[in-house]
Amino acid sequence: MLRAFSTAATGMSAQQMMVDVIANNLANINTTGFKRSQINFQDLLYITLQEPGTEISSGINSPGGLEIGSGVRAASTIKVYTPGELLNTGRDLDIAISGEGFFQVTLPNGDIQYTRDGALQINANGELVTTTGYILEPAITVPVDAVAISIGKDGSVNVMDSSGSQSVVGNLQLARFPNPSGLASEGDNLLAETPASGTPTTGTAGDAGFGTIQSGFLEKSNVQMVTELVNLITAQRAYEINSRAIRAGDDMLRTANEIVR
Repeated sequence: MLRAFSTAATGMSAQQMMVDVIANNLANINTTGFKRSQINFQDLLYITLQEPGTEISSGINSPGGLEIGSGVRAASTIKVYTPGELLNTGRDLDIAISGEGFFQVTLPNGDIQYTRDGALQINANGELVTTTGYILEPAITVPVDAVAISIGKDGSVNVMDSSGSQSVVGNLQLARFPNPSGLASEGDNLLAETPASGTPTTGTAGDAGFGTIQSGFLEKSNVQMVTELVNLITAQRAYEINSRAIRAGDDMLRTANEIVR
């Protein structure tokens, strides 16, 4: 059997996976704080029929070798953390991070995870939570008599009561990672720490290395529709070309079989 069959099959499988990644990017084009994924490929092992530099005659060495590749594989998918466009909502509890950093949330089991989604709400206990209901870390409680709330660039949460008195009820803390592309996607706009991401460093918004908080804005997805559509066309054409390689190999075998007829 021709090696081209298995080699082209790996190419078709890889391009199918690329289409899957692109489809997820496009599906989340309107997801707050979403970061597009990028897939990376690597070539597979090579069959070496002749080593480079092999002596082909007395005193003459071959300047190159003879190698046949085995195809391609998907090596990894990474998140691309370019900033998304800030959408002005005018809502006091909508916040966006301008720069580096993640909001921290506490899951029901006590684990800490991270998000760029700043569409906050107040739950029945007066705590600031995400759209899904996860409590921010550190927890911030808004008094029941608060009539207005504002969030500063440094993450300070200021409230005003019915008498007009203002007070700070808490401060949002941001987290940074040595390698944010190594974070694991958990759904619900959440990311989890992994050995590849490194240990998070927490701090106040606006400090060295941390972004600032923009109140009344939400960070849109950084997915660019034109870019994804171009990548989709490229993947589709690559898939078709690999299928043609299989068809060409089949035609070659058919021709060989017809020789003996």
